[in-house]
Amino acid sequence: MENSKRHFDNLHDYHEFLGLPEPEHPLISVFSSSLDASCIGGDFVLSTDFYAISLKHIIKGDIYYGRTKYDYKNGSLLCTGPRQEIKISRLDVKSDARTIIIHEDFIRGTNVQKAIERANFFSYAINEALHLSPREEALVKGVFDILEQEYQQNHDAFSKDIMVSQLNTLLTYTERFYQRQFQQRLETPDMSLTETFFSVLRDLPKDHIPTVEAIASTLAMTPRYLSDGLKVETGKTALENIHLHQIEQAKNLLLGTKDSVATIAYELGFDYPQYFSRLFKNKVGKTPTQYRNEHFH
Repeated sequence: MENSKRHFDNLHDYHEFLGLPEPEHPLISVFSSSLDASCIGGDFVLSTDFYAISLKHIIKGDIYYGRTKYDYKNGSLLCTGPRQEIKISRLDVKSDARTIIIHEDFIRGTNVQKAIERANFFSYAINEALHLSPREEALVKGVFDILEQEYQQNHDAFSKDIMVSQLNTLLTYTERFYQRQFQQRLETPDMSLTETFFSVLRDLPKDHIPTVEAIASTLAMTPRYLSDGLKVETGKTALENIHLHQIEQAKNLLLGTKDSVATIAYELGFDYPQYFSRLFKNKVGKTPTQYRNEHFH
């Protein structure tokens, strides 16, 4: 399995890979497993055609993601989407996990499909997992219990509706607890995410417009996790914060220099001054020239 890629498009093969019994349903699976990953040799990349929600509780050992070691002493909820690649590297962990695997076809046309599509946390990286308090973990386990009971018993006309309803509840809890996690980060004495974001933004090269992706990469985050965290702290997305930063820089140059609007646009990294002028008017309500004429004395 050294440096290999494995992709699974059906539950049968995935269960077989995990050493689990045949799934009870072709499109959804709920199971508990104990992982002793120290027996996994080498690196490999795993992807599926499923949504997966996994409640992990580490008994012993650590998870390493890249060069960073993560503390999973409390329960952690991992959400992954179809075709999201997870690299397993230098893994040395023993854990208990409860997992729900949902094939895309199971939720097509249901309200939970729309809820999942709106849920950014299915695009977060592993190191952005939701860390649960004991009370939160108990609530999540309660939903897992109901889903597992429905999954294990004979399916009838009500089974899917009940499971879809419980999945919606689980997604709502996840959204709420992520909001709590972002809020707690804001209240810690360390540098806030917003301060870190603008520190990185100010240090980026000025020869092109800064992007959310570049800042997220510097902070070892996914763009969506970064943007969601900033939304909680500032009420604005990462892109909106970048635009506001650019506009403030533009105002300084408009009033602090005699450079042309085009020169200022290029200095701020815009390839097209017309785009800079449209963005400025959209955010400020007047063109750069109007702003300069009204404020320059």
